[in-house]
Amino acid sequence: MSLQPLATAVHRAYTADLAAEDLYRMLRLRVDVFVVEQRCPYPELDGRDLEDSTRHFWIDSGGARVLGYLRLLEEPDGSYRIGRVCTARDGRGVGLGRKLMHAAVAEVRKSCAVLSAQSYAVGFYRSFGFVEYGEPYEEDGITHVDMRRSPGNVTGLTR
Repeated sequence: MSLQPLATAVHRAYTADLAAEDLYRMLRLRVDVFVVEQRCPYPELDGRDLEDSTRHFWIDSGGARVLGYLRLLEEPDGSYRIGRVCTARDGRGVGLGRKLMHAAVAEVRKSCAVLSAQSYAVGFYRSFGFVEYGEPYEEDGITHVDMRRSPGNVTGLTR
């Protein structure tokens, strides 16, 4: 399946502003990537998608299906957590993940942001100004490392 030019616009919405069908398509992609493809049977639906402050960023194929996704959570201390960053298998290699990260980083540039990176993606997140802190750890059979981005860091905001 080839991607059409329309499949590169980044959409953003709070949970309350999403149609049920759109949220379902986002959750479907996450399960397809993290649970099925990566063979990690874990509780993907953690309840945080429904929090009032949760923001969803996605790229779709003209409404039919979600090709890329990330979730932005607002933490009680005022920082943000970027997570669930994923791209459909047939949407990889064309910069969809980079577009999603640009949008999320631009939104939180004046605040601290953290994420848990799978080890293979550490370089990708470094390109947006994230740096590792703490020791690598295993979660659901995959090595992760926690990463942090300081407020005002302009790395990754230029295209």
